Amino acid sequence: MRAYDIIDKKKRGEELSAEEIKFFTRGYLSGEIPDYQVSALLMAICLKGMTTAETVSLTEEITSSGDSLDLSMLGDRTVDKHSTGGVGDKTTLVIAPIVAASGGVVAKMSGRGLGHTGGTVDKLESFPGFRTTLTEGEFIEQTKKIALAVVGQSGELAPLDKKLYALRDVTATVDSIPLIASSIMGKKLACGSRSIVLDVKYGSGAFMKDAESAYALGKLMVDIGRARGRNMAALITDMDTPLGRAVGNIPEVKEAIALLSGEDIPDLYEVCISLAAAMLSLSLGIDEPDAAQRCREAVESGRALAKLEEWISAQGGDGSCVRDVSRLPRAKREHIVYSVSEGYVEKMNAEKIGLVCCSLGAGRRSKDDGIDYTAGLTMLKKTGEYVKEGEPLAILYTSGDADLEILEREYIGALVIGDKPKKNPLIAGRII
Repeated sequence: MRAYDIIDKKKRGEELSAEEIKFFTRGYLSGEIPDYQVSALLMAICLKGMTTAETVSLTEEITSSGDSLDLSMLGDRTVDKHSTGGVGDKTTLVIAPIVAASGGVVAKMSGRGLGHTGGTVDKLESFPGFRTTLTEGEFIEQTKKIALAVVGQSGELAPLDKKLYALRDVTATVDSIPLIASSIMGKKLACGSRSIVLDVKYGSGAFMKDAESAYALGKLMVDIGRARGRNMAALITDMDTPLGRAVGNIPEVKEAIALLSGEDIPDLYEVCISLAAAMLSLSLGIDEPDAAQRCREAVESGRALAKLEEWISAQGGDGSCVRDVSRLPRAKREHIVYSVSEGYVEKMNAEKIGLVCCSLGAGRRSKDDGIDYTAGLTMLKKTGEYVKEGEPLAILYTSGDADLEILEREYIGALVIGDKPKKNPLIAGRII
């Protein structure tokens, strides 16, 4: 078997066998197959695609290339959630305590933010003292005790994916649905949960720009998970407009706490209850309407808020911040953005808004950048809402030296003010 022949076979659009995929990926990991041949195969895959069977085989190679968590001692109620990335996406902070307070067991690895998208690990580290690195024993024991633990991804988790992604990033092969699906599911399967819910986002702030592409990605990932014996579900959710009104680490933490405290944040609440219900339904084997009612009751009773406080404290964070958000660090500078025109907010470019947040200090341009946990923004007007000239549109926050006047102009440029407001459905589809 030769790498050349495998590349040529895929270039002609033929299906690769599991043995050929194994030979190629393991040869790459061992150093026997060079980067330039792997880059050639990635481009052939990007242009010719992969069958579901090929994608399952590639996913299995990614999963088995490094460490995997064995969560069998936690029983069959373990459930994980993955989001494909967005702006203002603080859903894990809300749904993890809801599910854990309702009988599910949430054992999850999460990532950091990069570029215009935020990361759960960064939001959790906004709580002073919070530990996102636990030993496997600590992770298991905490999950047994409070039914909830979330940590950063291990450096030994799916090393094949890290090597492949580094090449995809510089060879224009990122936007391949089979490669995206195998990358995501390779890591999720290694994390060990019995059930997995996928939040596949579409729109200006998401990688998939339309609902049809997001559905295709979600369907493929669900098929991969089921082929590996996992309980799977996916929701296709809107990311044309940022979720909620807060973007940035501490601003989003505060908004998540506000929702669990009973504040009315309709779009965030709808998406979170839908995701939490899907997780609980898979975890407990109950109907989704019953699961949704349990999730709503967890919020209304205050049990989810109490579980959030317990979770933060269990991982070394200052849990008192949940009851008193004034204890969280506050930005040194605030700047109000005023509207220069009148009309309805017709459209918001979520990616541009995420980049404004990044420039304020809330995000990273590269994985080694530091971040300002206090940086971010609050959207005072969102898609479909009316604004008068001179009325506040948003508040920008930073503790750094960002040029707020430039960022004000960039924020205004991310909005279209007109007379035909149009909002996408928050949940465009479900794969159950």
